[in-house]
Amino acid sequence: TKPVYHVAFLSKILKILRCVCFYCSKLLIDPNDQKIIDIMKKTKGQYRRRLAYLFDACKGQKICKGSENENRSEVTIKYSGGCGRIQPKYRRSGLDVYVEWKEAQDENQERKMKLSAERVLAIFKSIPDNICHLLGMDPRQARPDWMIITVLPVPPMCVRPSVLVFGTARSQDDLTYNLANILKANKTLREDEQRGAASHIFDEHLQYLQYHCATLIDNDMPGMPQSCHKSGRPLKSIKARLKGKEGRIRGNLMGKRVDFSGRTVITPDPNLSIDQVGVPRSIAQNLTVPEIVTPFNIEWLQELIRRNAAKYIIWDTGDRIDLRFHPKPSDLHLQCGYIVERHMMDDDLVVFNRQPTLHKMSMMAHRVKVLPWSTFRLNLSVTTPYNADFDGDEMNLHLPQSVESKAELSQLMTVPRLIITPQSNRPVMGIVQDTLTAVRKMTRRDVFIEKSDFMNLLMFLPSWDGRIPQAAILKPKSLWTGKQLFSLILPKEVNCVRTHSQHPDDEDNGPHKWISPGDTKVLVENGRLLSGILCKKTLGTSAGSLAHIVFMECGHHIAGQLYYHIQLVVNNWLMLEGHSFGIADTITDQQTYETIQATIKKAKNEVNKVIQRTHRDSLELSRGNSLRQTFENMVNGLLNSASDKTGLLAKRSLSDFNQFKAMVVSGAKGSSINISQVIGCVGQQNVEGKRIPFGFKHRTLPHFIKDDYGPEAKGFIENSYLQGLTPVEFYFHAMAGREGLIDTVVKIVETGYIQERLIKAMESVMIKYDGTVRNQFEQLIQFTYGEDGLAGENVEFQSIISLKPSNQLFERLCKFDLSSEEKYLRKFLTDDVIRDLYTNESLQLLDDEWKQLNEDIFNLRQIFPTVIHQKFFYLVI
Repeated sequence: TKPVYHVAFLSKILKILRCVCFYCSKLLIDPNDQKIIDIMKKTKGQYRRRLAYLFDACKGQKICKGSENENRSEVTIKYSGGCGRIQPKYRRSGLDVYVEWKEAQDENQERKMKLSAERVLAIFKSIPDNICHLLGMDPRQARPDWMIITVLPVPPMCVRPSVLVFGTARSQDDLTYNLANILKANKTLREDEQRGAASHIFDEHLQYLQYHCATLIDNDMPGMPQSCHKSGRPLKSIKARLKGKEGRIRGNLMGKRVDFSGRTVITPDPNLSIDQVGVPRSIAQNLTVPEIVTPFNIEWLQELIRRNAAKYIIWDTGDRIDLRFHPKPSDLHLQCGYIVERHMMDDDLVVFNRQPTLHKMSMMAHRVKVLPWSTFRLNLSVTTPYNADFDGDEMNLHLPQSVESKAELSQLMTVPRLIITPQSNRPVMGIVQDTLTAVRKMTRRDVFIEKSDFMNLLMFLPSWDGRIPQAAILKPKSLWTGKQLFSLILPKEVNCVRTHSQHPDDEDNGPHKWISPGDTKVLVENGRLLSGILCKKTLGTSAGSLAHIVFMECGHHIAGQLYYHIQLVVNNWLMLEGHSFGIADTITDQQTYETIQATIKKAKNEVNKVIQRTHRDSLELSRGNSLRQTFENMVNGLLNSASDKTGLLAKRSLSDFNQFKAMVVSGAKGSSINISQVIGCVGQQNVEGKRIPFGFKHRTLPHFIKDDYGPEAKGFIENSYLQGLTPVEFYFHAMAGREGLIDTVVKIVETGYIQERLIKAMESVMIKYDGTVRNQFEQLIQFTYGEDGLAGENVEFQSIISLKPSNQLFERLCKFDLSSEEKYLRKFLTDDVIRDLYTNESLQLLDDEWKQLNEDIFNLRQIFPTVIHQKFFYLVI
């Protein structure tokens, strides 16, 4: 009946009222004023900020600008000047807005009055479109008068369903209850108008309508009584249904609970391919796939029903037969057009997901393998993109219900297709854990395999072509190397040059460029591993790794098989070789232990000397630091240096056959820091990036004297994990550990919420058919996706050698001059062939080839003018 304020926009309504004239709806400042021009420049493309700036500019305006010039023309008034009348002050009280004039325009005018929504609507409707732009609104999308409610949309029944209570009575939803109150208030107002009720009664009923419209939208306003049921329970408003984790957006749109899904604990199974998932029988028998009966599958579906491998039959009439409770399912006969809901079977495509789902590789399509027991089984290599481990993690499985969804899964989401991540153009999964340790062991120079074991291992390789390679050693008995066995796994098209994790940099140039004394240069030629020990650098997730090259050269399917075949063969070789890590692997020799102790003692003495120099005030200050900062930096440097030295000593003391070192060197588990802390010393403990601060009065713990700045008193742990920590050292270690845990949790919560909001804000951004990247409003974000339009999966780091040399060097390298090269040609060509080369036709052919090369290098330098001085750059394959 009457307009009312929209409670969510009340503060914005007040801001706009304070920016426009109460009488003529013009802006209080001339739109051509320099202030307004500056604001427009400052907030170009930032509509939300514009109103705040404009509000600040209009704060002191008491009159509608332009009143100074009494003889203004009508044109000036229309386009720039205002009416010149005195403006009221606006004040909000609950759901009401009051206006007050300090100076009255005439004697009859009230100084203070309540501003009705109807009057505000009239003011806002008079605001022209150009002023709407100045107020930070696009009049095509939103106008100020839309903030006043004149009509209220009624949500459909599915949004506010009624509930049956005690069989017959119906309990209505809170929204329905509130809408009924609004209707009643409207009806009362209409009756008041018709019978000419007193103004105070009409105002009271209008207030009642305003209250119910407000509580429909937000029933938790501060300073406002809540709208409640007769029982006293507050009504759930629209805002309460939308906001928060359980609200519509985060609880039902950004993510929701679904049917045809399963969830259970995950466990590893290296005998499954990376694109398979082991599904418990109980889940497979419960989840179903609808199959429409056709002449081509009717016999197969009838057989499934006979074997109790189906759950329901849906007739063409729509009736559903539950086969679990049917006395004789085999007696049921199928007809074309029926739908059979069969159990999940081997090789069905499913979506597998682990939360939090942070990137697209957190949801991938796997082939089902139905297995006994109650956990999902998955290959170890695929745990990396899911960020999964087996300490109790649970994962979700979703079974597609239509042919279209299966087609999408097979063409877009299968694991082999997602091996390369477009985020960084490199593999997102690699060989991990025991397989990686075993590959490093197997590809060493001194590893040989006897004939019986070699034959057995060949039988584990699905891609073996039946040919046995020549043994590396024939007498006294046939022996094959680990490199030969690994070469059988690789596709024949693969060529690769990599280095081992322990490869010395000085070997890249000089006599050992290709043949490394320590076998640290990895060479793969035509699918044969010629030299080098394999480790994480070759089989991990780095760009240019073996899996990356296979993906690029042979396709995703062969790359997926490579992971599976490496694990099958190498794991079974490890069953013969063994890998056992015991306490003996953490114990170093006596001499190394004594050297470590001496290094720590020396560092402590150095620290004491620095403390004495500080007390004597003879410490030289470092640039830009105070005495305390200089002292702390020096002490930290001395202690960290000692920790590094002990770690280096510990690592060098371990033999190449040490199992701890084997895991670290291969990249499977652990690092040099772990070796250092287990054998050498745990080192300095830090809280907030500094040594342990004084917690008591002038000391860290009661075990130390006051003002003790020594290594032990400030958190330096000189013991190793093997020796064990003292109670004081344990306490300091727990402090640093707890800080790490808290930091991790806080960062995860913050980044998680930021990502959630980013996804919501950017969900409409997509690549359109013209190649541009736009959002729902057709706003242009990029002319071409990623500025180059290349798919990240197909981009790799490449070097174009022909870009580097100068024109003279390029000619010397690439131009073939018969007169100067004849002597060289005679080494491998006959006289007849050389004579043929001197014919006009051959010479013309060589000349044309050289011209084409010159043209190509010129065009290439035009395309890549800025990368001539770069060694590598990204190019599509």
